[in-house]
Amino acid sequence: MKRKIAVSSCLLGNNCKYNGNNNLSIELLDKIKDYKIVPFCPEDYAFGTPRETMDLVLIDNEIEAISTENYNNLSQPIKDYAKDFFDNNRDIKLFVGKDKSPSCGVSSTKLYDIDKNLISTNNSGLMAKEAIKRDLKAYDATKFIEKF
Repeated sequence: MKRKIAVSSCLLGNNCKYNGNNNLSIELLDKIKDYKIVPFCPEDYAFGTPRETMDLVLIDNEIEAISTENYNNLSQPIKDYAKDFFDNNRDIKLFVGKDKSPSCGVSSTKLYDIDKNLISTNNSGLMAKEAIKRDLKAYDATKFIEKF
């Protein structure tokens, strides 16, 4: 039986990126051909596509996904999706996220303060945080391609 791998849906060529496009990675597809792929996209699920963009913002010592258009907090639907996804896919042991994504980036997402000053560039998106919390091996797509 093939091992299951959770992969950001946009990397598989699905048009679920915020602007309706995708981030198809042929290199990644080649690397994961021997896995059973379980695609995910918390932002498409929660907000549809196309949708407003968001950034990770540190607010009262909590990292939140904040709309860049109207400054609404978009975190909870992403967190809920992530918990449900992993609860319903307990046999997944490997997670590959889209670099820099506020949902799926594993160690490459920018974090800002409330005034939009950059704090760091190596944070995890909200869904990636859930994967890491559950002890899954988690990689940004570029790191996964480099390593495997």
